[in-house]
Order: sequence, then C-alpha cells, then structure tokens
Amino acid sequence: MKYSIPFAVVVVALGLSACDRPAPATVVVPTAVPGPPGPAGATGEQGSKGFTGQQGQSGEQGATGDQGAPGVQGEKGKAGATTGTTVVVVPPSS
Repeated sequence: MKYSIPFAVVVVALGLSACDRPAPATVVVPTAVPGPPGPAGATGEQGSKGFTGQQGQSGEQGATGDQGAPGVQGEKGKAGATTGTTVVVVPPSS
C-alpha cells in the first residue's frame, strides 16, 4: 500500500502528458491555375487506307407471291358464214 499511491500519481502524470501533443503543422499547397492555351500545332499526316471488308452473305429466298386477279371476259365471236359449205379436216393416218 505504501507504493500504490505514488505509483498511481506517476501513471496519471504520464497519461496526461502523453495527451498534450502539439498538432502537426498543415502545409497548404497552392493549386496550379492553367494559363492561356498556346497556338495550334501543325496538321498531321493522313492515315493509311484501311482493309477492304468481307463480302456479305446471300439473302434468304422471298415468300411466294399472291395469286393474280381473274382475266377479263373476251369479246363475242363473229357469226358464221351462211354459204352452206362445211369444211371437214381429216387427220392423217399413221
């Protein structure tokens, strides 16, 4: 017990002195401000010609079209001759 009180005083003194550290100095770095732009440079050379692309694939076959409209009725034929002659065509015999 005779060492406990002086020991406690030393611990408190060391503890309080450790908390009294000065803050580190902050260094302010000025930010760079860009100046006016310089003159434009010379125009560069034209690039090389690119490769020719591959030929595309053939397209698919189209769908079947719709059926056409019906035709127009033809004109009425002329009346036959009334000469009384009938022409008979006989097929050739084989």
